[in-house]
Amino acid sequence: MSSMFRITLPDGSSREVAPGTTPGDVAAAIGPGLAKAALAARVDDEVRDLNRPFEGDAELALITARDEADALELVRHDYAHILAEAVQSLFPGTQITFGPATEDGFYYDVMAPATRELFSMDDLPAIEERMREIIRADKPLRREVWSREQLVAKWESEGERFKAEWARELPEGEELTVYWSGDDWLDMCRGPHLASTGKVAPDAFKLMRVAGAYWRGDQRNAQLTRIYGTGWLNKKQLDAHLLRLEEAAKRDHRRLGAEMDLFHLQAEAHGSVFWHPKGYRIWRELEAYMRRAIDAAGYREVKTPQVMDARQWEASGHWGKYRENMFVIPDEVPNTDDDGPIVSDDADWMALKPMNCPAHVLIFRQGIKSYRDLPLRLYENGCCHRNEPHGALHGLMRVRQFTQDDAHIFCREDQIVAEVQAFCKLADRIYRDFGFAYSIKLALRPEKRFGSDAMWDQAEAELRDAVVRAGLATEHYGWEELPGEGAFYAPKLEWHLTDAIGRTWQVGTIQSDRVLPDRLDASYVGEDGERHRPVMLHRAIFGSYERFIGILIEHFAGRLPVWLAPVQAVVATIVSDADDYARDVTDRLKAAGIRVETDLRNEKINYKVREHSLAKVPHLLVVGKREAEEGKVAIRTLGRDGQRIVTLDEAIAILRDEATPPDLREAG
Repeated sequence: MSSMFRITLPDGSSREVAPGTTPGDVAAAIGPGLAKAALAARVDDEVRDLNRPFEGDAELALITARDEADALELVRHDYAHILAEAVQSLFPGTQITFGPATEDGFYYDVMAPATRELFSMDDLPAIEERMREIIRADKPLRREVWSREQLVAKWESEGERFKAEWARELPEGEELTVYWSGDDWLDMCRGPHLASTGKVAPDAFKLMRVAGAYWRGDQRNAQLTRIYGTGWLNKKQLDAHLLRLEEAAKRDHRRLGAEMDLFHLQAEAHGSVFWHPKGYRIWRELEAYMRRAIDAAGYREVKTPQVMDARQWEASGHWGKYRENMFVIPDEVPNTDDDGPIVSDDADWMALKPMNCPAHVLIFRQGIKSYRDLPLRLYENGCCHRNEPHGALHGLMRVRQFTQDDAHIFCREDQIVAEVQAFCKLADRIYRDFGFAYSIKLALRPEKRFGSDAMWDQAEAELRDAVVRAGLATEHYGWEELPGEGAFYAPKLEWHLTDAIGRTWQVGTIQSDRVLPDRLDASYVGEDGERHRPVMLHRAIFGSYERFIGILIEHFAGRLPVWLAPVQAVVATIVSDADDYARDVTDRLKAAGIRVETDLRNEKINYKVREHSLAKVPHLLVVGKREAEEGKVAIRTLGRDGQRIVTLDEAIAILRDEATPPDLREAG
């Protein structure tokens, strides 16, 4: 028997190597250029360190900066470890916990020594400089396998109580690894890592902010400081990312929402939105648009209760799998006696609905349904509540109270593919009306789920087939399958919108569900006269009105299409002599269906222009004495230089055209 290992390369060629050979050795044997470029190795589809020896015959693919996704994951992991080393080097006594790579960088959770206050933004420049010193030192990163006893003893001896706690809970028999940075610092880590600290660029990262965190995410545990950074392969990528962040800050819907007087949030209603008249006008326009779309597509709108008995949520499965995210309510009159408890121990429980689907099943169950009644499409602008942690709330994007454009399609097995295909076409038209490009993903079964493997096989195949028939399972639409990302009761299709600055937002979904109709005993009478279970398709296009409005504000940087703008035009006077004409213009515009305001203040016109531009009003109609005499207006359009002098009738025609929603424009 040969003592050599056969290493197969991506081109199909192979090499015989001796035990102890590493992927780095193979790279060097191929050529010095590859040896320099290689960052890590994919060995039998597992990403490993370049210096980790082969353990037998293997397939090998070397990872370089061209493999951007893998390369970024690696360098961000290394930046996180370098951050932890830098903090402990600068501030002895700091305890470290864990620090993963993130979508655009990394973070590490640390506890400051008792001798100082929590870490703050003021500490970041010094930490950054120490990180650069560690990178320039090009310290070798070395993997070692330790026993659990070694790990626990190491951490306890150094006062690292968080690491020691974690190490004590690791399973018996599991291979436990540490990584040394040089010979003077180590961390417990599965890896992989680059060969040395010098493999990451000293000018391709930046520490961004600090935030509070809790050990293991539990607010009952010790408070930590989370230090966030962004890390890239080179300075060019970092600069581009920082520019995107700068642009995103300009588009922040929270700032624009205040400037445009759309909404506000406050502590008295954590995670719930106070909509101002202008903001709610946007909501109403979206709601009207969606109603026209679902009416034309054959949906029937319903309204269901906000509060339902806990027994209903137990039957649906949400009480067991989702209760931590629900607001629960005792079903009894609260005690008003100051000396007694507000609620007794005997109270039954109810809950604010976190989703609409169980209530729609209850509507379906009213009366006998025939196979001829299907598909039955029930739609609701359904207000839901989910008990999100305070720290997770974020403007309109993450709230506790939200309204979904929610619908459930009850259909026969033979109707599933056609219904999903029709939904794909509906979603495509709606997203295009708002100017979005999108990609579509199929989220497959998660580890914890209801239903048999055969049921999941069938449900996934049906969604896949519908996308293929709709012509969307292509590279152009970013078609991709996502293992483990489905809901606990069903696989789902996801629509990911791309906004004006290249960010993606997951919004629309459709899910094929056979579990909930069975759990809640929904049935119809088939052509054979027997009872059958309908399949339930859960679907949404906006996702939630709150979040979709936030996305629209940021996508358009507040400059909403005229048909969505809460104020579509302002008639502003140059001199008071034009006040009466301005009022006449406003009346004519209102009669034409334009949302218009009048600005007759005794202010300079440039001041008015700046103010209404900040409020993102699409059109400013300026009138003075000359315009009044000639029956004209000067139109200044947001984002354009100069102005157009037109007659009032021409102005009304222009604004009416732009104020027409896209679906009505097509219908006309």
